[in-house]
Amino acid sequence: MTHESGTLPSEGVKTMFDRIAPVYDAMNRVMTMGLDQRWRRLTAELAVREGDRVLDACCGTGDLALADLKAGAASVVGVDFSPRMLERARGKSEAVEWLEGDMLALPFEDASFDAVTVGFGVRNVEDLEAGLRELRRVLKPGGRLGVLEITRPRGLLRPFFRFWFDVLVPLLGKVLPGGKAYTYLPASVRRFPGPDDLQAVMERAGFGSVTYRLLAGGIVALHVGEAA
Repeated sequence: MTHESGTLPSEGVKTMFDRIAPVYDAMNRVMTMGLDQRWRRLTAELAVREGDRVLDACCGTGDLALADLKAGAASVVGVDFSPRMLERARGKSEAVEWLEGDMLALPFEDASFDAVTVGFGVRNVEDLEAGLRELRRVLKPGGRLGVLEITRPRGLLRPFFRFWFDVLVPLLGKVLPGGKAYTYLPASVRRFPGPDDLQAVMERAGFGSVTYRLLAGGIVALHVGEAA
């Protein structure tokens, strides 16, 4: 069952990501023309400082958590609600502590981390502002949050973006595992706040000095803020 907005209930999203875990990394490379790893490195470089204890929320198969380590983090905890995604992450590195959990109810005390990163994950949280408040809770005052997410471009790339996400991506669902994911993805992007609106939501959730930059011609937005 789907909601009228095109969203899946949280358990449905979890099941969907379990199903697409085997092809998730390959799909990221195809859909971003190989640029997604560069965007993750940039997110880590802007959010993480040498010696930080870092949380990577909605960590998926772990690529951003590993980028956090390379950016100088002393320790990284990766949290995701999909067991199959975490299996893939654990296969990549034992240097990260991988935990199953929900971003809306993180199993950590207040002010546990120096930095938090989220790569292509906040779009899947049922209550965005509540999720961001939870990230603020586990951050130390002055700690940094980096949010990397797909957004809707304006200008010349808009027609290409619509064709790619509304036509080509769903077609992939007919031949790859987890077909619903490739219908869910365009719908989730359409309903997600634009860059200015996401900045405002982050500020309401307790983050200050929030800035963002648009990448890949405006298809991806990288927001960075500090826990106020």
